[in-house]
Amino acid sequence: MELPLVVGVDGSESSLVALDWAVDEAARHGLPLRLVYASLWERYEDVVPSVGRERPSEQVLADNVVGTAVERARRRDSEVKVSAEVVPEEAADALLREAHNASAVVTGSRGRGEVKGLLLGSVGLTVAARAHCPVVVVRGDKAGVEGTHERVVLGAGEPASGGEAVRFAFQEAAARGAVLDVVRTWRCPAHESADHPQLAEDPAHRHEERASALLDALLHDAAADHPEVRVRRSTVEGQARRVLLNRSAAADLVVIGARRRSGHFGLQLGRVGHTLLHHADCPVAIVPQRV
Repeated sequence: MELPLVVGVDGSESSLVALDWAVDEAARHGLPLRLVYASLWERYEDVVPSVGRERPSEQVLADNVVGTAVERARRRDSEVKVSAEVVPEEAADALLREAHNASAVVTGSRGRGEVKGLLLGSVGLTVAARAHCPVVVVRGDKAGVEGTHERVVLGAGEPASGGEAVRFAFQEAAARGAVLDVVRTWRCPAHESADHPQLAEDPAHRHEERASALLDALLHDAAADHPEVRVRRSTVEGQARRVLLNRSAAADLVVIGARRRSGHFGLQLGRVGHTLLHHADCPVAIVPQRV
């Protein structure tokens, strides 16, 4: 049985955009879609006085949010199997729990209760940084969210920690019929050129060759499994977060890996992930690798 694609809904505009994206994603991969609305109203139902037999206002809101979301999903694609649940938890806790039985978790960039002006809400950041399944934060401009570029960008990490991200990116490109733009960045420390000015070009050349060799090792198996995917690979000098941010402007999805250390419960997300989740011009997929 295929694990469902889980999407967090709360009635906000951001979550509706994420819901539409998730419906399309579920259809592409033939997955069931599970809608989750997290609310704590059930905990207080017995202690908060109610007028007559009226239900608590938060329960009414939750039911309306979920009912509207299910209807919206079915209107968007009637072939996608949709289920929904209201759970009595904080939103981040609920989605992290759901992540243990999900093919991926999808969230909006900001929730209903988030402070206006935040670049990324705390729920999306927490789930992306801690979940043990891929997490997609749906953000960016209209072209990126609607998938008009027909391009998936993969930020290539180390072979030992980026294998899951590579597989995910190839699967996305195959399902979309998109080009897979794989980029590996490299930098040449200034002291290497300064120590040997007469060989100033050699250190940079070595770093670029190493980046190219790492790409070969990283892509070998997944490329063999998906010969139909058109791959454009490149090695670029510069900071990964800046290079990937620039490429997100012409992409439908940016994919990066993230290490998940067993027994570590803090936020496990580096500078590249933070930058993309706050500023990318298209949805961002964070794919965990257990190390």
